[in-house]
Amino acid sequence: MNDLKKYVDYLQYQKNYSSDTIQSYYNDILEYFHYLEREGLDYREIEYNDLRFFLMYLADTMKLKNSSIARKISALRSFYKYLVKEHVVESNAFSLLTLPKKEKKLPRYFQYNELEELFQVSDLSTPLGQRDQALLELLYATGVRVSELVSIQLEDIDSSDRTIRILGKGNKERLVSFGDYAKEAMNVYLRDGRKQLLGNKNSSWLFLNHRGEPLQDRGVRYILDQMIKKTSLHKSISPHMIRHSFATHLLNEGCDLFTVQKLLGHASVSATQIYTHVTTDRLKDVYYHHFPRAKK
Repeated sequence: MNDLKKYVDYLQYQKNYSSDTIQSYYNDILEYFHYLEREGLDYREIEYNDLRFFLMYLADTMKLKNSSIARKISALRSFYKYLVKEHVVESNAFSLLTLPKKEKKLPRYFQYNELEELFQVSDLSTPLGQRDQALLELLYATGVRVSELVSIQLEDIDSSDRTIRILGKGNKERLVSFGDYAKEAMNVYLRDGRKQLLGNKNSSWLFLNHRGEPLQDRGVRYILDQMIKKTSLHKSISPHMIRHSFATHLLNEGCDLFTVQKLLGHASVSATQIYTHVTTDRLKDVYYHHFPRAKK
């Protein structure tokens, strides 16, 4: 268990993973340790054949979907890679496993009109309403991850250039741009709402909670949940849905895939390619308007 604690510290302080990702890794590894304890196995002496039975346990006993099994194996593969690096084990048995094929799921996103309804619900006469509006506008304008959003500090923002320096996964920096709507919402929040939330405190963080402390990932999710309850939309909402909407709408308006990749901060374009499946309306529109024999 001491190795697990060291690994969590490694993810937090060296890999700069979000708190939600770290918690997910921790839960998966802890569940694995409980399985090993029941089976009388030592995590430092695991072999490939042991893992075959572990896979059977996940699929047959736990009844997990392929996507959940793949996530757990990926977390454990990373954990053992760390153990090899720290000379705790000699080899990474999980590297020999083939991940089960994930069920393909298209990313969920909002239509333009649905987002417009969301943008109308905040009470801009209150500090929290001003914050919520700035938060939503910035999420949609930049497509940043929720962990990146709550990590923004005032010094990261260049208002004249309308860019924000973002520290993404693996401590990789990138610049994201924001437009007129986000700039206006941020100006109102910085000029009024944020000062009221801050009170007599000092803070360099952009987004604050009602106590004037840095807003956390869960706080953002709660804010979005409360916002969608004020609309007529019968949909769940998450920060990642806003991110999906950002990418999908860019592609629908003709933006190329490689540019969207850079804006999202994806290391590889393969991670961005999933969004090509949700732009069929755009493709049909282009086809019927430009192919000479599409219509009589």
